[in-house]
Amino acid sequence: MTKNYEAHPMSFVHPEAKIGSNVFIGPFCTVGANVELGDDCILHSNVVIDGHTKIGKGNKFFQFGSIGAPPQDNSYKNEPTETVIGENNTFREYVSVHRGTTKQDNKTIIGSNSLFMAYCHIAHDCTLGNNLTFANSVNLAGHVVIGDRVIIGGNTGISQFVTLGKGAYIGGGSGIDRDIPNFCAAYGNRIRLKGINIIGLKRQGHSKEIVSEVVDFYRTMEASALAPRAFVSHPEFMVEYKSNLVIQEISAFILKSEIGIAPFMQS
Repeated sequence: MTKNYEAHPMSFVHPEAKIGSNVFIGPFCTVGANVELGDDCILHSNVVIDGHTKIGKGNKFFQFGSIGAPPQDNSYKNEPTETVIGENNTFREYVSVHRGTTKQDNKTIIGSNSLFMAYCHIAHDCTLGNNLTFANSVNLAGHVVIGDRVIIGGNTGISQFVTLGKGAYIGGGSGIDRDIPNFCAAYGNRIRLKGINIIGLKRQGHSKEIVSEVVDFYRTMEASALAPRAFVSHPEFMVEYKSNLVIQEISAFILKSEIGIAPFMQS
């Protein structure tokens, strides 16, 4: 059978691996038996992809990356759990992604069109959306959920079971142990809410009026004597925002949060 990809002679590609067209595998790489690698992917050098791992087209893996390795979890007993990665992501140097465990859905999932800068770690059972930017040394513990278009500053650590809503912006050096609602900005160790990600909302095409109303909602909630969950549960506080879909999304996120929302930054 003729290969439709290029692999350096000093790399090992298991004969049972499924490799797409126009894939380039540089020197000293290892691709395991249960790996599916989509078209147009690039493994620069010294990349290891192992386990039951499915990768879409157009992904780029820079040197010393580790994808699909067993989770750092004492309960894991070599079950055939999975790593699933979408399309057109870039994984820079030393990025590691671990496969799922049987504690959740047996999968670690990463969406498409994201940039993971050097030394990032994505642990078992994480679920990541699309169009993300992780700066250097962002570390996710197990079972973390990240919405679409989230930006996370470098040297940030995220605890287990935390959820970051879509469009959130996290400042560098943060320690996150509580949920961050959609389109909110936050930073600090421990994490604190610091307003609305106005630039992110504008980039997604929301009007000036919508953004202004979201900012007004945030400031009113922050100034309230009530906790965020109590605030958004009161119809009299929310009635004036009923036509703003962004605010409705933020409210729904707050009500759904199981581990609680990060507190507001003290002025």
